[in-house]
Amino acid sequence: MCENPIVLASAADALGRGCPPLVCVSGQPSAAVLRLLDLLTADGARFVYHGDFDWGGIHIGNGLRERVPWQPWRFDTQAYLATLARVTGGELTGRPVEASWDADLRPALQHHAVRVDEELVLADLIGDLAV
Repeated sequence: MCENPIVLASAADALGRGCPPLVCVSGQPSAAVLRLLDLLTADGARFVYHGDFDWGGIHIGNGLRERVPWQPWRFDTQAYLATLARVTGGELTGRPVEASWDADLRPALQHHAVRVDEELVLADLIGDLAV
């Protein structure tokens, strides 16, 4: 799963028929997305999730995690810190939120005060999907 449509579109363009199944929640998930995830979960699907490293992205991840189980896909403290070493993100603004899957992520985001949008790590995500 990913947060932003650009990830889905780029994966389809880059990988074509070789792209594994990918659900884009497109920001705050709609009722249709949640229903799809419920049905896929009931059929035994397992999920990984990547979102924006910002408070909104963390909030979306928390909400999804309450609904369906998922593991982080380059969406934890280690991935955030590694990404900061390679890209220049924007200023992190908004109200801090705990990440239910990683207790160290909020403090790391607060300390560095840099948001990292999914678009900045698009090549990494597409590379993962190509395997």
